[in-house]
Formats: sequence, structure tokens, C-alpha cells
Amino acid sequence: MATVDWLTVLTTTDAAEKAEALARGAVEARAAACAQISGPVTSVYRWKGVVETAAEWQVLFKTTAARYDDLESYLRHAHDYDTPEIIATPIVRGSADYLRWVEEETTEEASAEAGG
Repeated sequence: MATVDWLTVLTTTDAAEKAEALARGAVEARAAACAQISGPVTSVYRWKGVVETAAEWQVLFKTTAARYDDLESYLRHAHDYDTPEIIATPIVRGSADYLRWVEEETTEEASAEAGG
């Protein structure tokens, strides 16, 4: 298998509909091969000096390191939080077939071949 770095990228948002829109937009743009939505989860955090608790939905994207900048740019533009959580974690091992699929689905050539 060619040397490619794969990532999972996590973000959160405050509504299921927003989570689905972020997931769909990233996959449509081929910035991610897929995204999984989990929630609600309870988030506890400090914001502007106050400890807050909120229900949020997590979105976990699968992408390549080569597409990370595009995914981050998309999330920063599409997200309605002032400071959205965007955390990338390397995938150190995985099924070769699955990781190849992630690579194929995030290449811009695939987009051009599909007419996109």
C-alpha cells in the first residue's frame, strides 16, 4: 500500500440537523470519505470565564492528511460556533481495503471523473 496518512477529525455542534449538514457537506466536497454522527453527548467546558454544560452532537470524519486543510477550511466556514472544535487524530492502522476506499473517496480526481 502506498504511503498515505489517514485521519479521523472530530467536531461538535448543538443540533442533530447541523451535524448532518456538516457531515453531508464535507462528504459532498470530498473533504471526507464519510462521517458518523453521535449524540446527544453532554459537553462541559469553560467559555468566557463561565463553566457551561450543553447537549451536543459529535461528528467524526474519516479523511486523508492530504485533504485535512480542505476539511478544516470547510468546517470553519460552515460551522456556526465562534471557535468550533476541530481535532484530528492519526489512524495508525486499519483495514487496507477501508483505508484505500477513504483515499479514493477523498481524491479530487474521483470528483472530476464523477463530473463533480
